Amino acid sequence: MTGIDVAIVGAGPYGLAAAAHLRGAGVDVRVLGDPMSFWRSMPAGMLLRSNWTATSIADYRGPVSLDAFCASTGARFNRPVPLARFIEYGTWVQQRVAPDVDRRPVETIEANEAGFHLALAGGERLDARRVVIAAGIKPFPNRPAFADGLPPGLASHTGDHQDLSVFSGAKVLVVGGGQSALESAALLHESGAEAEVAVRADHLNWLHGGKYQRRLGRLSPFLYAPTDVGPMGLSRLVAVPDLFRRLPRGVQDPLAYRSIRPAGAAWLGPRLQNVPITMARSVVSATERGGGLRVTFGGGDERTADHLLLGTGYRVDIARYPFIAPSLLARVRRVNGYPVLGRGLESSVAGLYFLGAPAAFSFGPIMRFVSGGWYAGRALTRAVTGRTTPVQPDAEARAVVTISDAS
Repeated sequence: MTGIDVAIVGAGPYGLAAAAHLRGAGVDVRVLGDPMSFWRSMPAGMLLRSNWTATSIADYRGPVSLDAFCASTGARFNRPVPLARFIEYGTWVQQRVAPDVDRRPVETIEANEAGFHLALAGGERLDARRVVIAAGIKPFPNRPAFADGLPPGLASHTGDHQDLSVFSGAKVLVVGGGQSALESAALLHESGAEAEVAVRADHLNWLHGGKYQRRLGRLSPFLYAPTDVGPMGLSRLVAVPDLFRRLPRGVQDPLAYRSIRPAGAAWLGPRLQNVPITMARSVVSATERGGGLRVTFGGGDERTADHLLLGTGYRVDIARYPFIAPSLLARVRRVNGYPVLGRGLESSVAGLYFLGAPAAFSFGPIMRFVSGGWYAGRALTRAVTGRTTPVQPDAEARAVVTISDAS
């Protein structure tokens, strides 16, 4: 049985950010997970909504930034960043900060007297003083009640598909008004499907990228943070989780919603010109009919479709992580599925940390985006080591880069 200081469960952007900062500070770390697996499961052809700086893992400057990747590899690509190139970049980061990643699934995490006990697929057991859960949102798809009981061949979530061209020639009704729904509809149309979008709201919100930043010129950095989360002014507030989390909950919640409300990137507009978008329509039922579906809206309108694609986002509930033992889960203080976290993103169980979207209730909307890993990696490292600036790695850790504490 192996014992280590910190086990990181998850090898996506947050797990890699944590590994970069912790190993840069000389912490004994073991990373467990399939690198960038969630991103590799997303529909081919997607583009990232975030801007250039916010697409960086661990920090937007320094040796594992997106700029460093391009300089090191000679990679050149357009903006917005294509999903395939982001996966290449994430793999490049993994090879530098966690070249020894253990890809075996974690089957169970339990607490013990020394900290935590992890059981891995294949039978190996691992003891760790601390556990960092950075396992992403794959287990959290939000599937509305109207889709209950429908087989996968008739209704599925956008997160279920890596290749939307399988719907070529089919009539697909996409439900949702955010980036995932709108971009999926564009990809469906471009793949030869007959796509339509049904949106519950009476209008769509569009994100205009750097248009306003360019107009502001030198004033832009004072109103927009490089994290690229939130509108003008609010962007700066949510980029400082230690400040945001001190606001009253009644202030936090509306500000968080304003920062992450359903919206599509403006560059999607031209790609949706030939895709019908029906506003102010809530689906109340969907039933099988002749090998397809009959979909009924709140006003009584109906549609027929071959498939219902749910672009309805994700709803965090850490109880849906299959590897957290019930006895451990019962000790984690939670609100609406989210763990309540304190300093360093530590849960109510000492030594157990949650990164990424599960941290959004405690540290704000930035935790739902790749750029939230900048803060999370630094805050976690401070909590574990007591140091604010990672030290240079020793000779035995030359494969691991050092990340600056710059924000």
